Amino acid sequence: MADFEEEQEDLTTDEEQELFEHHNIKVEKGQVTMRIDKFVMIRIANTTRTKIQNACDAGFVLVNGKAVKSNYKIKPLDEISIVLTVPPRTSEILAENIPLDITFEDDYIALVNKKPGMVVHPAYGNYTGTLVNALLYHFKNLPTSKTKLNNDLYLDRPGLVHRIDKNTSGIIIIAKTELAMTRLAKDFYDRTMDRKYIAICWGDLKEDEGTIVANVGRDLKDRKKMYAFPEGSEHGKHAVTHYKVIERFGYITFIECKLETGRTHQIRVHFKSIGHPLFNDNEYGGDSILKGINSAKYKQFIQNCFNLLPRQALHAKTLGITHPISGEKLFFDSPIPNDMQAVLEKWRKYTKDKVLED
Repeated sequence: MADFEEEQEDLTTDEEQELFEHHNIKVEKGQVTMRIDKFVMIRIANTTRTKIQNACDAGFVLVNGKAVKSNYKIKPLDEISIVLTVPPRTSEILAENIPLDITFEDDYIALVNKKPGMVVHPAYGNYTGTLVNALLYHFKNLPTSKTKLNNDLYLDRPGLVHRIDKNTSGIIIIAKTELAMTRLAKDFYDRTMDRKYIAICWGDLKEDEGTIVANVGRDLKDRKKMYAFPEGSEHGKHAVTHYKVIERFGYITFIECKLETGRTHQIRVHFKSIGHPLFNDNEYGGDSILKGINSAKYKQFIQNCFNLLPRQALHAKTLGITHPISGEKLFFDSPIPNDMQAVLEKWRKYTKDKVLED
């Protein structure tokens, strides 16, 4: 199986590769200038200049957050990051007694309502406290979606057939048997799952319903982020997001999104591309005031909203599936999370009987 986010990302079909930071080097003040491939080869054991050059060609060597070529000349205080598509280690994943909100379970599948802030699976910087660590504690003998990596290494993701972002809340389905995993994976591959999200975006969307079509791929200037490229571009992969307005508040809009594809950060990147970043999305420009009036009272109001919802306003609300064993059509729904609900209530009060200024 291939790698995984979207907001939601489909482990079985998303061809974008998750990048894992392997090394971080800060160039000392007194360092003389030299090519980065030579410098990194000296600093990292058991590597070669050719490997470093290949990593540069692939955009996996960053200086101060931007990809550089192998002939880049390092400067004092440069911060060099080596990010690769394989995790820096594949140590055993430990079961941890972490509470889970399991909303449905039978012998073959389980549905978990993931809280915001929980990483789905172990990766660089998060080897414990993830959803996978919790799944191993709560469910025994989960099948694994082992992904063969380079150098005969394998990446384990027990029970997972898809994932959502760390700071996105909502429904995740877990496969409890090999057969269930195989069939669910095929359903994700065939896009037969019915997945809907709710979100709050900045601004007043012009239309009540619409579709965003734009390729989604790694940002050419910042490989840690995604970017929306024009449909048909050589960059990124085809991505389609349908949306429908649920409630308008003038300066923000409460929406429902339905995905045709499951690219990394798809909803967040798509809405940024049309000038409506998700509310408080700190990676894609939604964590500053993008709409409203210039007053201290309004600024405080927004800050209070950000404090109530310290993450992007995105929730995986519903999932419709065909049960992998019985063939029964099932539909799962999760409530609007408390933090989003609190912000919506504040906006209802703020806009009640008020004419908003442009």
